[in-house]
Amino acid sequence: MTNSLARSRTAPRLRAGSAPRHIRYCNRCVMPETRPDILFDENGLCSACKHFDARPTVDWDRRKRELLEVLEEFRSPDGSQYDCLVPVSGGKDSTYQVLKMLELGLNPLCVTASTCSLSAIGRRNIQNLQHLGVDYVEVTVNPQIRHRINRLALRQVGDISWPEHVTIFTIPVRVAVQHGIRLIVWGENSQNEYGGPATAADDRVLNRRWLEEFGGLIGLRVTDLVGQDGIEKRHLIQYTYPTDSELAAVGVTGIFLGHYLPWDGYSNALLSQARGFESWPVPVEGALMNYENLDNQFHGIHDYFKFLKFGFGRATDHACMHIRRGRLSRHDAIELVKIHDGKFPWTYLGVPLVELLDKIDMGVDEFSEICDRFTNKRLFVTDREGELVRDRHGNLTKLNDDTVAEPVALAG
Repeated sequence: MTNSLARSRTAPRLRAGSAPRHIRYCNRCVMPETRPDILFDENGLCSACKHFDARPTVDWDRRKRELLEVLEEFRSPDGSQYDCLVPVSGGKDSTYQVLKMLELGLNPLCVTASTCSLSAIGRRNIQNLQHLGVDYVEVTVNPQIRHRINRLALRQVGDISWPEHVTIFTIPVRVAVQHGIRLIVWGENSQNEYGGPATAADDRVLNRRWLEEFGGLIGLRVTDLVGQDGIEKRHLIQYTYPTDSELAAVGVTGIFLGHYLPWDGYSNALLSQARGFESWPVPVEGALMNYENLDNQFHGIHDYFKFLKFGFGRATDHACMHIRRGRLSRHDAIELVKIHDGKFPWTYLGVPLVELLDKIDMGVDEFSEICDRFTNKRLFVTDREGELVRDRHGNLTKLNDDTVAEPVALAG
């Protein structure tokens, strides 16, 4: 290696006066307390596990009847309009959503908000979804502006996927308004699946408030981009959520399908694979599974920054979901997370990092500097000068990674 990540230090010592963070983990899964919006109860159980524990108390038959009533309310009476709109990426979850709508006799319009850097397997899965027998619209934003925003967002908030996280929520809603479609069927409520506040975890509707709080804006507003790197207001039309008056004029409502049907990404993948969905041959870099995050080649960079900021990555998310469903022991999950989580993203879906960074006119040296700037040094080993210590592959070491096996309950 010729860049700054090639430097490897040994015998690290903590800088005098530094305050390293002893990360506490859920007593059941391996979710750390550093996850935004996560809550731990007095027994050291995280809110995601508590939400999952509540599932057996849910009357899912009643919930499905409620779903059927909602769908019937919005169904086009004479077939002159689409019954609903389904935002799709071609992934296993959106394929499942479409399959469910077709199974229930609806005529959906499927809408894709173009991703930042679409992979070949992502394109094939989109084509497979189209072949299920649906009308389909793909909205592709200006790629030059998109890559400028990728670069700006990576530098300013440490999220190269910021434009994707915005447009996956704005573009389908804009299309619904334009076509007069009143119902949007989203997938799972991430605040329920991953452990957000109880009030948000119980949401059945995705609206502007949910988007602004949980939709991935992380402090950067669309309007903040105007005037930066030649970006003008006219470039941001597709990034802008419709006004309240536009939504009211059509009566657009967005529901979480996961509120009405018990959500499980693994079973969604099995159902989707049976209908042509294609998985990656091996587990995706930084993950435990081979059937998720296959469309956007920038996913690896996004997930790595999550690890730098909060000390956990996608492998932790996967491990926790499988622990809760009884498919993985906590002991085995700990070992898998250590193997897969937080590795420097030299490749993703086999594409070299340097090739991905070239899309946004950035070199590896600048990228590594941005990585260091967004790294929470309280979570990782540093040397006596307070500099982060990386191994010969560019990987960091979490300070108390060896104590995950012994979760620490919250006091009081």
